[in-house]
Amino acid sequence: MTSTPDTVRDDPSRSFISVLQAIDAGAGDDGVQVSGIVDRLDERAFGLLILLLTLPCLVPGLPGAQIIAIGVFLLALQVVIGRSEPWLPGWFMRAHVKKSWISAIAGFADKRLRWTEQVARPRLSFLTTGLGERLAALIMALAAVTVMLPITNTIPSIALTLLSLGLIQRDGLFTLAGAAVALGWITLLSALVAGLFFGAGFAVTFVGEHAPWLLDWLGR
Repeated sequence: MTSTPDTVRDDPSRSFISVLQAIDAGAGDDGVQVSGIVDRLDERAFGLLILLLTLPCLVPGLPGAQIIAIGVFLLALQVVIGRSEPWLPGWFMRAHVKKSWISAIAGFADKRLRWTEQVARPRLSFLTTGLGERLAALIMALAAVTVMLPITNTIPSIALTLLSLGLIQRDGLFTLAGAAVALGWITLLSALVAGLFFGAGFAVTFVGEHAPWLLDWLGR
C-alpha cells in the first residue's frame, strides 16, 4: 500500500486544496488505499473526507456514485452522533483509489474551488459547531441518501460540497447555502413522489424520463 505524506497532518489550518494536493503527491503511481488517506488527515478529517468523496459525484450519472454515497452517509451520521474520529467499513477502507482519480480530484479542486478559499472565512460559527454542525451533518446524510437513488447525483452533490466546505472553513454561509440546496432537492423529490401517488402529470413525466424504475416499482 502506498501511503500519503505525514505532512498532511502537520498544519490543520492549511488550505484544504493543499491537503488534497499533498495526498495526490504522496499517492504514487499505484494510488493509495482509503485507509492511507484517512490515517493522515488532520482534525478536519470528516469534512475533508466527505468533500473528497463528493467531488467525483458532481459528474452527472457517475457510475458507482451510489457506492460512494454510502461512505458519505456513514461519515455524516458519525458527525451527528458526535464521534471524534471517522470510521468506515473494512471493505471501504481497503478500497484502492487510483492515482488518476486522486489527481483529477486535486486538479478539479485547484481549478474550480480555489475561489472558495478567497471567499470562505470563519463566520456564523454557531452553524458549523456544536448543534449547528450536527444539524448540517444530518442534512448531509439525507442528501447522501438521495445520491443513492438512480435519478441524479449532481444536485445533492453540490449541496454536499457546499456543506463540507462550510464545515472545513467554519463558514456558516456556505453551510446555509448547502442546506438550502439539499432541502430544496429533498422537497422536490418528495413532491414528485406525492405527485405519482396523486397522478400529477409533471411528476409522471419527470420520473418516467429520469427514474423509470420507480414507476415500475409503484406499478407492482
